[in-house]
Amino acid sequence: MKNVTTHRPGKQGLYDPANEHDACGIGFVANIKGKKNHSIVQNGLEMLENLEHRGAVGADKTVGDGAGILTNLPDKLFRDEFKKISKDLPKEKHYGVGMVFLPTSKKEQDKSRQVISKFLEENKLQLFHVRDVPVKSSILSVEMKKSEPAIKQFFVKIKGKSNSSILEKKLFIASKQISNEVARLSENNKVFNNFYISSFSNKIVTYKGMLLSNLVRKYFLDLRNKAYVSNFSLIHQRFSTNTFPSWDLAQPFRMICHNGEINTVRGNVNWMNARKLILESKVLGKDLKKIWPLIVFGQSDSACFDNALELLTAGGYSIEHAMMLLIPEAWQNATNMNKRKKNFYKYYSQFSEPWDGPAAVAFTDGKKIGATLDRNGLRPARYFITSDDRIVLSSEMGVLRVAENLIIKKDRLRPGKMLLVDLEKGKIVQDNDLKKQMYGKLDYSKIIKENIVTLKEEVSSKNFQLEKDKNIKIKQNLFGYTEEDIKFLIKPMVANTAEATGSMGTDTPIAVLSRQNKLLFNYFKQNFAQVTNPAID
Repeated sequence: MKNVTTHRPGKQGLYDPANEHDACGIGFVANIKGKKNHSIVQNGLEMLENLEHRGAVGADKTVGDGAGILTNLPDKLFRDEFKKISKDLPKEKHYGVGMVFLPTSKKEQDKSRQVISKFLEENKLQLFHVRDVPVKSSILSVEMKKSEPAIKQFFVKIKGKSNSSILEKKLFIASKQISNEVARLSENNKVFNNFYISSFSNKIVTYKGMLLSNLVRKYFLDLRNKAYVSNFSLIHQRFSTNTFPSWDLAQPFRMICHNGEINTVRGNVNWMNARKLILESKVLGKDLKKIWPLIVFGQSDSACFDNALELLTAGGYSIEHAMMLLIPEAWQNATNMNKRKKNFYKYYSQFSEPWDGPAAVAFTDGKKIGATLDRNGLRPARYFITSDDRIVLSSEMGVLRVAENLIIKKDRLRPGKMLLVDLEKGKIVQDNDLKKQMYGKLDYSKIIKENIVTLKEEVSSKNFQLEKDKNIKIKQNLFGYTEEDIKFLIKPMVANTAEATGSMGTDTPIAVLSRQNKLLFNYFKQNFAQVTNPAID
């Protein structure tokens, strides 16, 4: 049985929040032409409910690892709500909505609202309404109600002349500052761990919780309202492979939902932090210094990835460009890859390491929606297109009932490939065309030639002379080489110019406990992640 807690515990015993991973059900449905309607929201919820088998469930049948849906900001629904209270709402995209989980205790909730107001004011944003998100708590069990946060929507606009792109940037900066300040408060008061910003945007909103997929529709009453219209629905059903369920780790996050594991996440986060002093942005300017730490330790790998993507898009990258940087194709040894594309990846590899591991990631910024697979293609992603201009992608087929005569194309994503739907232009952009646009913007071959120095791999053999050493065995012993090292490591490398294939891990005693001198590198161990591939994948 899964423990229901109001927040995830800290590091204790064998549990470390840094190891948060999951294996989940993902998907999206979108109207390719960008037309908004309520049926797209209902399609998304149906997909979510049909992915119930992908989620974990406790002995308490209302406790799941989390499920949710990300859509356009439902402007029509909000206008209807504002009419009821005789308030005016700015025009679409000229106001933002923060979907926020708050502590239920009055003292901590009031303090959280003070923090929100402080940083909105600092960024010249005006909070003009706070809405209690209508939920049906009666469907939750007694145990679930203990962890249920207060969920509110904060309506925000720019003070003075309105500008949608500036508003979007300010909302990003303010949300990071608010989250970081509340995280500092949580160091002395664990109740603040219940605070979380699900989304803060003038284009999208996320409805999610520590729920089973079939409860999302029942719990969030807005989703049943026919005034709730969108041109896409991004959905996720979470199954955490080695973690605690919590409201904040439910997906979708602010831009992505993810099935799989990012095994390099610790290195990715460390490199991101290491570059703090050299990071610059013409778009964010001095505001960049306000938002550290960019990625908080103890989140899931998916949440860390979402933070990195959020930073790149806020800094001016298009979402597809940012995704190519973070999850590149296997380009280093690709002999059949276009040279200009290869040089594109080589150029950006100087600034960003790949977020690597078996992963299928669906993503959106509210204007475009798409999905990509990792370079090995170890997570499935299938899609189909219908004659009524819908595209449906998911981690498996059969998640949405569509008459066969309406389906005009079925396909799947290949390793390292990307699918993108431009909702503003009303078209699907295929992988080849998309990446050609990216690497065609600049002459990356010329940039690399002028700025990157590659050391020559060939060494003249004239400078070396082969000598037999009668004392080689003694020297090997002195330096800690064992018979096993020679036989299983050195000889295969000499014979095949490659490391020998072996099993992961070792059951030998650690070097520091030995009375004998060991090789220097035996005192160091490399972290690796053993991938959990669910049978369903």
